[in-house]
Amino acid sequence: MAAEVLLERGVAVDIYDAMPSLGRKFLMAGKSGLNLTHSEPAAAFLQRFGDARERLEPALSAFDAAAIRAWAAGLGIETFIGSSGRVFPVNFKAAPLLRSWLRRLRERGARIHVRHKWHGWSADGALVFATPRGEVRQSADATVLALGGGSWPKLGSDAAWVGILSAVGVQVAPLKPANCGFDVPWSTIFRERFSGEPVKAVRLSHRERSLVGEFVVTDNGIEGGAVYALSAVLRDRIEVDGGTTLILDLSPDRSEARLAADLAGPRGSRSVTTHLKRQAGLVGVKAGLLRECLDASAFADPARLAAGIKALPLRLTAARPLEEAISSAGGIAFAMLDDRFMLRTRPGLFCAGEMLDWEAPTGGYLFSACFATGRAAGLGAADWLAARSNTLAAAPSIGINPTALG
Repeated sequence: MAAEVLLERGVAVDIYDAMPSLGRKFLMAGKSGLNLTHSEPAAAFLQRFGDARERLEPALSAFDAAAIRAWAAGLGIETFIGSSGRVFPVNFKAAPLLRSWLRRLRERGARIHVRHKWHGWSADGALVFATPRGEVRQSADATVLALGGGSWPKLGSDAAWVGILSAVGVQVAPLKPANCGFDVPWSTIFRERFSGEPVKAVRLSHRERSLVGEFVVTDNGIEGGAVYALSAVLRDRIEVDGGTTLILDLSPDRSEARLAADLAGPRGSRSVTTHLKRQAGLVGVKAGLLRECLDASAFADPARLAAGIKALPLRLTAARPLEEAISSAGGIAFAMLDDRFMLRTRPGLFCAGEMLDWEAPTGGYLFSACFATGRAAGLGAADWLAARSNTLAAAPSIGINPTALG
């Protein structure tokens, strides 16, 4: 995005990437359908960015969902709004969009250098890259860093930049997993029977937050859309208390009173499993969760069992590691950046994407902020260069160094 707007302003652009090809994290995201953005009203959309909302709002408003759809259309990619309000390419694929995008960048003059991993600066201020051919140094009039966070490091965003920037006085909030799963100390029998099973139509609650969705049981705990939506508050509470309890309502469409009445009906010779299935509609993994989290005596008391179905306590002990997370929280403190996304302490150095200190849930918000901050940083770099030279006629060069797109 930064390269695109700089090329439009007549700036010569070199794009450096540590990986053998560009956009590997972009392509990985496309495996789940490439959710580009979300169509919900602006106020609700901006609220998804929490404490970073105020700082991100100008960039997000300047390149909103409608602008992203128009941008994709300009690349020949038609999009649609799904029933949830999320925006996807009609073909749900990332590769056609990326191919068209890179082709347009090359046609406009971008020079792309792969297998160039940024290692910092030389004594004379040149960018230093490690390549298969040895060290390469490149001077640039301005540089945009879009180095990603710390999730999925095998795709390029390994957070090696944290040490480099910290060493020159840039304040970086510790990177943490975001949109992540959590550890649960499952019993061996539950793990063996239900690992990989989806838990659908369930309400998840934690303190004042509550939502209906689904998640997946894993060998280590839980993950999935509903869990990701609560992951920030769950992670932060675990950091404070060493663990936290997630409350599950396994039957959100029935009241506790109705469940208690249904379960109080005569069981006869039927097993508890059959009784739960017939009277409460709970089978498989949901019934397994009840047995995992309630003591045996609860199954003989319809009122206690109904209460457990409506408010089943699931103890979470830890967030899954950063490298497994969909995205990361933490990064360069916004106080270090001016309104153009330029580091105040290093004129000519701009930063964008997930390496900044913000987080958001899945649903198109992550891509939206990466697109928007990349564009804002590119515009900021173009304005800064113009102010220095008073003209872009000489087309000064600029290094853009993403290890993974966004």
